[in-house]
Amino acid sequence: MRYAAVTGWGKCLPPAVLTNAELATVLPTDDEWIVSRTGIKERRISHVRLEELAYVAASRALAAADLQATDLDLIVFGTCSFDDQVPNQSSGLQLRLGATRAAAMDVNTACTSFLYALSTATAMIRSGVVQRALVIGGEVITPLMDWTNRNVAVLFGDGCAAVVLEASDTEQGVLAEKLGCDAAARGTLVIQGMGSRYADFERRLGVTDWVFEGQEIFKRAVLGMSEASAAVLAAKGLTAADLDLVVPHQANLRIIEAVARRAGLPPDRVFTNVHRYGNMSAATVPVALVEALEEGRVPPNGLLLLPAFGAGLTWCAHLVRWGPRVLPLAQSEVQLPPCEHTALELVKSLISRRATAVGAAV
Repeated sequence: MRYAAVTGWGKCLPPAVLTNAELATVLPTDDEWIVSRTGIKERRISHVRLEELAYVAASRALAAADLQATDLDLIVFGTCSFDDQVPNQSSGLQLRLGATRAAAMDVNTACTSFLYALSTATAMIRSGVVQRALVIGGEVITPLMDWTNRNVAVLFGDGCAAVVLEASDTEQGVLAEKLGCDAAARGTLVIQGMGSRYADFERRLGVTDWVFEGQEIFKRAVLGMSEASAAVLAAKGLTAADLDLVVPHQANLRIIEAVARRAGLPPDRVFTNVHRYGNMSAATVPVALVEALEEGRVPPNGLLLLPAFGAGLTWCAHLVRWGPRVLPLAQSEVQLPPCEHTALELVKSLISRRATAVGAAV
């Protein structure tokens, strides 16, 4: 049997931190309102484009695996906030890395994009099409935010992480996966202003309005993640007691807690960092995975569960067997360019640019 072992990992978080108190200076909200509903205390605001975050995260993941970019056969980039939709995001990263031998493709299933990309790369390694793959989950979603809508503006932040997969004869990587979509509810989470349906010259592309039906999303997210998690455990004849750690999508602390209760999981076996970063969409699971490794929460040969949901409404869960190594083989010296503004200054600039664009479209 051929497997796709995770041999490298890396993350990249923008340095600019926006606290709830700072957000309250531009929105009618406060720290208590945000924390009580979401568990989020702060989030990151990127001063660079998504390609820059991905380049740093990917460089760190390659170093952790002690590989060069030219060793890669495939790059799969999971995101819904492309720098450009055409050409694709992954080809820009391929060029930046110098991964001249690698095929490059994007996967967009919103917040589940990293895990769907992980499935894609794993399947191609299992089938023998490729030997080594780089899988990225990243978003720079704050430029697309409607900063007048507190129901969504308090939730999201920017970030990126990546993993390297290599063909292996030992039982590592994704052991079981369950992917699905509750398309009847796709209208509960829509970013209006992204896509050709809005290219009608009555509305400027990129000037977004968000449809976000929080209660309905909550209910369906808990159900989808819980059922997918139960399915992958049953597929391998396992129970929640066999898991070393659950690394879920970090959208909302209450959703994470509800999924854990349904699975009968104690809090000490569920990794959370939503309080630090908010919902980074496709980046939440890989960033959390990297931080779990950094904090010593992933044991050698540990069994991990990665559940998630996203717009669509897509949902999934992946059962992953970690390998014997939990430390990087090497470190990358690649860094982001310095940020010369505070997070609040960056947000105020985004608000001003949005107001200008809306005025021009009227």
